[in-house]
Amino acid sequence: MKPQFLKILSVLILIAAIFVARLSYLQLFTDRYALNAANTSIKIEYIIPQRGVVFDRNGKILVGNQPAYEISYTQALMRPDFDTISFCALLGISKHEFEKKIETLKKEKYYSKLVPMTFMKNLSREEVARIQEIIFKYPAFSIVSRPQRQYEVSTSGNLLGYTNEVGERDLKKDSLYYRPGDFIGKSGVEKAYEVQLRGEKGMRYIQKDIKLRDIGSYRDGELDKEEVTGKDITLTIDYDLQRMAEEMLVDKHGAIVALDPSNGEILVMATGPDIDPNLFTGPQKSRNLYRMQMDTVYNNRPTFDRSIQAAYPPGSTFKLLTAAAAMQMGVMDENTIFPCGGGFNYKGLRIKGHGGADPLIPAIQVSSNCHFSYAYLAIINKYPGDPSRGVDEWKKIMSSFGLGEFLNNDLAVGSKGRIPSGEFYENRMEAINKAIGRGRVKNWDPLATGAVFNGMGQGDVLLTPLQMANSVVAIVNRGWYYTPHIVKSIDGKPNPDPRFRKKHQTLVNPKHFDPIIKGMEAVVLNGTARGLKSTDFTQLAKTGTAQVPQGKDNSIYVMAAPADKPRIVVVAVMEHAGFGSTWAGPASTVIAEKYLTGDLKREHLYKKMVNASFMPEYRRQWISDLKRKGLYRESDKDSIFMHQLEDSIKTVKDSNRRAELIYKRDSIKARMNIAKPKNRTK
Repeated sequence: MKPQFLKILSVLILIAAIFVARLSYLQLFTDRYALNAANTSIKIEYIIPQRGVVFDRNGKILVGNQPAYEISYTQALMRPDFDTISFCALLGISKHEFEKKIETLKKEKYYSKLVPMTFMKNLSREEVARIQEIIFKYPAFSIVSRPQRQYEVSTSGNLLGYTNEVGERDLKKDSLYYRPGDFIGKSGVEKAYEVQLRGEKGMRYIQKDIKLRDIGSYRDGELDKEEVTGKDITLTIDYDLQRMAEEMLVDKHGAIVALDPSNGEILVMATGPDIDPNLFTGPQKSRNLYRMQMDTVYNNRPTFDRSIQAAYPPGSTFKLLTAAAAMQMGVMDENTIFPCGGGFNYKGLRIKGHGGADPLIPAIQVSSNCHFSYAYLAIINKYPGDPSRGVDEWKKIMSSFGLGEFLNNDLAVGSKGRIPSGEFYENRMEAINKAIGRGRVKNWDPLATGAVFNGMGQGDVLLTPLQMANSVVAIVNRGWYYTPHIVKSIDGKPNPDPRFRKKHQTLVNPKHFDPIIKGMEAVVLNGTARGLKSTDFTQLAKTGTAQVPQGKDNSIYVMAAPADKPRIVVVAVMEHAGFGSTWAGPASTVIAEKYLTGDLKREHLYKKMVNASFMPEYRRQWISDLKRKGLYRESDKDSIFMHQLEDSIKTVKDSNRRAELIYKRDSIKARMNIAKPKNRTK
């Protein structure tokens, strides 16, 4: 026999031996094929574990669990003598409703005669107590206990999120774990930390007889698997501060965000309007979710988290970053003086500005539009004949602050905002030239494209409140920050995610932050925020009043405290409220005060915010928009206002304010009832 043939034969024998050995192992030493062969007599029951509890940073329980009860239906267990009438009487439904439910179940994609399907949800304890004594007469139906979320707070619905039944997309994404009828985190922390919170299902192998009746566990439970409770999560949020922020956002659209600058922990992430998370549970859950998602009256959008999803023009708060980039690019320094005697003048454009021809620190103090418009123009013109190159260098610096980028954090949603590039303006200039019959040019015009307005935060720059807060952290830390995150620990151990232990460095030299920080201090001591100065702690701040086309200006305020070594950074945005120091400023500074001193010393500022309402302005804008679209009817006015009043009554905390809103609502109801034509019978 030839040696080559012997080698081939040896390889074939070896492969055959491996195959036989593997087959023997599977058949003799495991239950894989035994279970498959007996799959008509052995069934798996899954035990759903309790989800992990969610705490705030101080140990306050925010989200727990409570039992929820369902009735399941297995068609294979349906008896020929099933008494439909008595069963319907037991459940309090009609025969028509019963038949309709059964038909609906049979049409579901994952329906099986052998698999229990959810027939009725959200039974109360009283209903279960009444039904369980008799339901044994109907073996096709059984009571199933399933954990359901219990919210211990009445605010922060967007932040905490909610759970709901898995959909087609969820099943495709993780078909090994989820089965039809399971629940999954759909938003907020519940979604972002679903894997940690859900735990691991238990499995029990049950032997069934030919009629699918239980006859005991398979192999005395040797193969069963115990369920593992979900991991408890401790948030970085301080709920006392969070609740204060949400109370100040009642009847307002906007957001308040607070960060610990030393580690990137999110202390506050409040949005207005807010959601009561208790609406996510109970028999009205689906209706409540639908209603919230469809609520666009006055641009409410309660499921839209403005703290991380809304991108705003930052207004004058952006001047701090304009200064940092301009100094890093070498087009100015802290002593540079621009010709601001009569405001900013460029190619016929004149922008009124505060102050005069001043260097950087006084320019920040008075919020000079002129100074920072010239600074940004210098950025654009750094490379003569190639403005895109200057803008791209500026954009790269802004990106190092986390602006115009997704922050890669542990939040379920978020917007990256916008920091425009040179190509952005080349395309815009091309569109302008095309409209007037000219071709594409590389040397685009800063005025024609609107780029010149970026320097004072009124151009094409858009930032989320979280990004604004993070950029202030980078400034007061003189160039570094940790990625903002919302989970502090998991099962009592520090959050293991390496993203939140990496220190990010901006592209700005640390020395350039010193004059910017001095300017922020001057804003509070003698500048645009001097009315918010406190005797209990020092502050660094910048006010912002951003013009928006819809109506009144947005009020914006960024701050850090104490000034020498900041322990908290706070940003507030109030849509269509007016001056930054008038509305966003008080909201920010009382949050810092409570955090640093443990007390609310300037209660008048807090009450001012709690009792203020910007709803009339939102209502005016809404009606104006409806009229523009030809959709407004005068008869809609009261019903629209009623809608908003009802929502405000549910969320307002101040008893006097609540009483005032209830009185308004009842007065309008009375007027509407009087105006309604009475039904007449013939």
